[in-house]
Amino acid sequence: MEHWRRLLIVAGAAVGITAASTIAAAITLTADQPERNTVPELASTSESALETEGGEAASDGGPAELQASAVPNDDGMCNRTAGPSPEVTVTEVDADVIGNGGEGDTDPLPAAIAATPTGRSWLAWDGTDDQIHLARLDCDDQIEGDQVELEGIDLQDVIADEDGVTVLVTREGACGDGPLCGGSSSPCATMHMVRFDNAGAQVWERQVTNLGDGLDGYDDGARFVWWYQHHGRLASDGANTAAYFGVAITVANGGCVDIHQGDRMQVVDADGNLADHADSFAVGCSHSWTTRIAWNADRDEFGMVCATDNQCRIAVPAYTTVADGTCDGTLFGGDLVTAADGGYWTAWSQGGQARLEHFTDGPSDSTVETGADTDHPHLVGYGDAHMLLAWASGDGMRAQVYSADSGDAAGEGFDIDVPDHAYQAFKAYPDGSAAYPAAGGGGSIRIARVMPLS
Repeated sequence: MEHWRRLLIVAGAAVGITAASTIAAAITLTADQPERNTVPELASTSESALETEGGEAASDGGPAELQASAVPNDDGMCNRTAGPSPEVTVTEVDADVIGNGGEGDTDPLPAAIAATPTGRSWLAWDGTDDQIHLARLDCDDQIEGDQVELEGIDLQDVIADEDGVTVLVTREGACGDGPLCGGSSSPCATMHMVRFDNAGAQVWERQVTNLGDGLDGYDDGARFVWWYQHHGRLASDGANTAAYFGVAITVANGGCVDIHQGDRMQVVDADGNLADHADSFAVGCSHSWTTRIAWNADRDEFGMVCATDNQCRIAVPAYTTVADGTCDGTLFGGDLVTAADGGYWTAWSQGGQARLEHFTDGPSDSTVETGADTDHPHLVGYGDAHMLLAWASGDGMRAQVYSADSGDAAGEGFDIDVPDHAYQAFKAYPDGSAAYPAAGGGGSIRIARVMPLS
């Protein structure tokens, strides 16, 4: 697993994070850098259907394999055909996206998708030209209008509303002189939200790390992005947007600095300003990976979970245990969704087995042993009453619908004929469908959409 790469204590001794106890020592990375690169019972899906399946505010393909009705209603909403069991469409989008590469927690993310309130999409991808690209998709998951290009060395996530779209990206930053107490932690990048309107014009951008104004990565108090675990996710309450991501933490140690690793959550308001929000924090879990966030309207909060080697668990930052794990290199947090009762469901895996946990304020009160053999489960809301668990299976993916209330499996499992990526995400749509942006052949993106249930 990539999140168990070799680390160095500041004195320089090589260690591996395999102990079940908290590793309190500061860490810096080796010089080896990664290459870029009650629920109604559902009918079984037919085999034929499954086969096709510190910043400043700034001013200014091919046919679907299974074609289903997806046209705008008179009110502009996409009208996707619902059925008694899940059907999958796969649409090829010409995007010149980077390949899946090593799929590690340090590797660039190829693509991310966001639902609009009308059921259309914004698609973002990490291009082969070293630019982040952004395009709007119509109801049939085809690009409409011009693409937008923006600066970024790593795509993280994208989220949309009726007025536009916000992208989370990393950008180059400055490390400064340090000095480090030992080892190497380069690069020192920054994390930014960048906001565009529906015409593709930039509205604002905001750094959610804290470099700049004389503060470099190797200065005491810096919070920056390095090549160690740094993936992030976005969530919105309708007015504010929150970013939850892995972060490097610089701490003075005599005449030098140590670099620790944890996570950070920052909230930005509709005008692009950092908000003083009760749920935000400078540092949460440590050491941390698979940071997941969701807006919970029932509880009026941004809910979060991390995977952490602090007692080796899935936890609410920082720290309330959701599920106990083991630091054996296989602990992985999947995704977080709101439950029908106002709590949460999260997917996670240990020892290659995926589980679902229901919780509200802390420890899980219900565990579902899914039987899914996977190191990297995905979870997404699927209509008002269900959720969808998906995972890698052979050259494609396998999926199963579950009740968002009881956690019971609903209907039979089915296949999704696109390649999996451990760190990419399905997104839920207002019409009850869910979509996933997989890297396709020849640099394209394949949008796999699980159509709504009737």
